[in-house]
Amino acid sequence: MGLFSKIKSFFVKDSNYQIITATTINSNKTTDVVESDHYSKAYANVWQYIKAKENTQADHVLTVITFEDWLDMDEIRKRIKEKFFIEYKHEKSLYPYIKTLVDIGLLETNAVGGKRKWKKKELIINRPPSLD
Repeated sequence: MGLFSKIKSFFVKDSNYQIITATTINSNKTTDVVESDHYSKAYANVWQYIKAKENTQADHVLTVITFEDWLDMDEIRKRIKEKFFIEYKHEKSLYPYIKTLVDIGLLETNAVGGKRKWKKKELIINRPPSLD
């Protein structure tokens, strides 16, 4: 079992779960399902179930990065300092956590003008009927 399979197994325990992106849900094929009342029962946001270990760098990163804003490393460090009163001297200490979160598909990355920026990826799971 590879590293990414192990990490994925922490979040997806049941083989009936299907991880799909928000763009898949908004496609023409499923728009009628998304707009119905059944949406709240059939789908759930992965971020409702992900909890990083408290007071870790991963927790700090996941807390300050949002769905709306593309944040560069300086802004991430600034928000961590404001929220947790912790200052990281070297931004290199946060890169492994961010890269892992990008690699497993939880964060999106954007490199424009030589600066990398990140934001949370909207991930929707199709819940099996047994969870209703």
